[in-house]
Amino acid sequence: MPAVMADPLTLPRLPVPSATDTDWRRVAKVVTANRQLEGEGFEVRRPFPGMDLSLADPFLLLDHMGAVEYAPGEARGTPWHPHRGFETVTYIIDGAFQHQDTTGGGGLISDGATQWMTAASGIQHIEQPPPELVAKGGLFHGVQLWVNLPRSQKWVPPRYQDIKAQDVTLLASDDGSSLVRVIAGSVAGHDGPGVTYTPINYLHATVAPGARLALPWPRDFNALVYVLSGRGTAGVEQAGLDEGQLAVFAGSHHRGETDGLVVQAAERQPVASANGWEILVLGGLPIREPIARYGPFVMNTRDEIVQAFEDFQAGRMGTVPAEQVPHRSAADESL
Repeated sequence: MPAVMADPLTLPRLPVPSATDTDWRRVAKVVTANRQLEGEGFEVRRPFPGMDLSLADPFLLLDHMGAVEYAPGEARGTPWHPHRGFETVTYIIDGAFQHQDTTGGGGLISDGATQWMTAASGIQHIEQPPPELVAKGGLFHGVQLWVNLPRSQKWVPPRYQDIKAQDVTLLASDDGSSLVRVIAGSVAGHDGPGVTYTPINYLHATVAPGARLALPWPRDFNALVYVLSGRGTAGVEQAGLDEGQLAVFAGSHHRGETDGLVVQAAERQPVASANGWEILVLGGLPIREPIARYGPFVMNTRDEIVQAFEDFQAGRMGTVPAEQVPHRSAADESL
């Protein structure tokens, strides 16, 4: 798993949460991801939607792609398709994916890089494995997360962020045994590179076999832990959590600024997880607005969904092939 590996002993360490002052979040439920085909026929594991989406708010969907060793000719992607009303965040752990959108954004995403596409008022994009992966086959492993936008920001112009592997903020657990990658949000004052409209935390952690990882967590954020590979437990009650399972933590009853999340890797891991238990740790500030959703569009009312289809059919979400125009990036927001 080449997704930004580093020696945790050389990195800044997370603080040790106080056992007496910390409100440790408990696990409310464990969800096993459903398997289904997407795009041109590649398999994903999807823990949500499928459960009560209010538990995941502001997240809409999580697709786990792989890990899979493709034979020559097996790799698949998606054709051109539209989106409106939210953001797609594609994180590639192993292998590579090519992205192109109708604002001119895109490029090759590989080995620890993240492509953050804010569809917002409307965009079309295509996601495909690179020709070399199709021709020769190889290892592929990635995740796509959909992040909702509040009503006030569903109509902002689309933008694109290319977050390279070396841009990710790297931290170590308090004992120096485990590696935490901060892709977006903030943990103990350490900020990730992703620029977000909706306040969220998005982390990828490699927890050493047998090690415990404790994280300070914003009191008003929800909290989810998804297992990419390996096995361990979540919460102080040590709920078992294996590959393809999602732990949903209960809300906070604490009056302080932060709570605590705790997970622990099993002593014995599968061969594929020899370096440790691989997990995503997600959370965000719930939007708590009505959701009208159909296919690639996520708005607040049915009329807005109808309008989205009409706008797409009228060509108001970009043209294919994409025009070669400078794309709007997160950096442009500050100009």
